[in-house]
Amino acid sequence: MAKVAFIGLGVMGYPMAGHLLKKGGHELTVYNRNGAKAEAWVKEYGAGRIAATPAEAAREADFVFSCVGNDDHVRAVTVAKDGAFETVRKGAVFIDNTTASANVARELYAAAKERGFSFLDAPVSGGSAGAQNGALTVMVGGDGDAFAKAEPVIAAYARMVTLIGAPGSGQLAKMVNQICIAGLVQGLAEGIHFAQKAGLDIPKVMETISKGAAGSWQMDNRWKTMAEAKYDYGFAVDWMRKDLSISIEEARRNGATLPVAALVEQFYADVQRLGGKRWDTSSLLARLNQK
Repeated sequence: MAKVAFIGLGVMGYPMAGHLLKKGGHELTVYNRNGAKAEAWVKEYGAGRIAATPAEAAREADFVFSCVGNDDHVRAVTVAKDGAFETVRKGAVFIDNTTASANVARELYAAAKERGFSFLDAPVSGGSAGAQNGALTVMVGGDGDAFAKAEPVIAAYARMVTLIGAPGSGQLAKMVNQICIAGLVQGLAEGIHFAQKAGLDIPKVMETISKGAAGSWQMDNRWKTMAEAKYDYGFAVDWMRKDLSISIEEARRNGATLPVAALVEQFYADVQRLGGKRWDTSSLLARLNQK
């Protein structure tokens, strides 16, 4: 059992912190910008302590986790006034599960090193269902010794944890993940849209082709809800557009060419304009089926 702080109890962080408490058996201190959410977490899990600031949450922790929205939010809970970096003790490990830029990961790695503790960028994949089921995939960037210490703790909410490489590598791997998903979901949306226009029996078609080369996780888990125009089963459009924007910005720096990702990012902007900011990513079909 370790002393653990968890900063950020959103859709992902809330159940992740719960797994660290229940499955991991760790002693938890939680912080959330909206204090009511922290109170609800402690009430639901029947344990844990609420901190008033990230600095207070991190003060005595062996491992500090954060899962917030973007680069600015990560900086706000780490290096800003009352941020966790003010109090993280020497030898501790800070694990950031936010999907953010590789630049902010490298920046915080350097800041942590100066202060005598370790920093790992560790974005996750698997959506809210993966978080709830403790079955996330975690891509990690940072030092091997810090990873070795943190991996057994991270395992409480993960089905796979991999050290990808140097600081920032976790975030870069998450970008690869989102780039791959963008093309898959758009292809699936177009396929269902075509089948609908052709008057085909959608279940027969999808159940058949899912057993062949067209099969994918997205197809297995999303075609039914997509065909029923239900879009509240996963990762939100707002988040995906943010992630693709990060990927495209990084591509400008490293010289990669991302024509499909850039196009799909704009398609998600169309979905946002349809009112689908909180719909899941499979709502690309709604854009194709709009009147």
